[in-house]
Amino acid sequence: MPEQLKYLIQKHTELPDKDWDAIKSEFVQQNFRKEEAILEEGKTCRYFYFFESGLIRFYCNIDGADITKTFAIAPYCFTSRVSFRDQTPANEAIKALEDTVVWKITFEQYKKLEQVESWNRFMRKLIAEIQDFTENRMLVSKIYTAEENYQQLLKDYPAELMQKIPLKHMASFLGVAPQSLSRIRKKLHNNGRS
Repeated sequence: MPEQLKYLIQKHTELPDKDWDAIKSEFVQQNFRKEEAILEEGKTCRYFYFFESGLIRFYCNIDGADITKTFAIAPYCFTSRVSFRDQTPANEAIKALEDTVVWKITFEQYKKLEQVESWNRFMRKLIAEIQDFTENRMLVSKIYTAEENYQQLLKDYPAELMQKIPLKHMASFLGVAPQSLSRIRKKLHNNGRS
């Protein structure tokens, strides 16, 4: 079990050794290859994941169009929240955009960990953090132009991450055509040199 999960929990709450022992004993490692599906749309999400390394994309299919909802970078936790919580078919898919290492627990193991107080505090704070991020991204996407939105992403995400995300996925996330994003990138690059 990677120490990164321990540090992530400790960033949000106190973590007694006995709690950490209970938490780490439940997780098992799984590797995904680049472009491998972690969750298919319409399938029930059976796992909660801690994301050790790699890059993942959340997306859905709307009227035949592949729409990127968000990206996640390590170290962090993820799942298809509603599907996992309710054990119902997911309205989104999750895919590894590069070789990815995760640690996972089943729904039953997750419920068992709810008896661990530090895990409960961690999850409450993590969910609040994710909701705040999601609300902020929605607001940014509504009030900013595509160029301003892209510039905000450059501020929010590490440059090496932005370079790893394929243009078509980034364009879909921003709600623009790939050609429009290419023009935005070119303009910003040219402005940066002047």
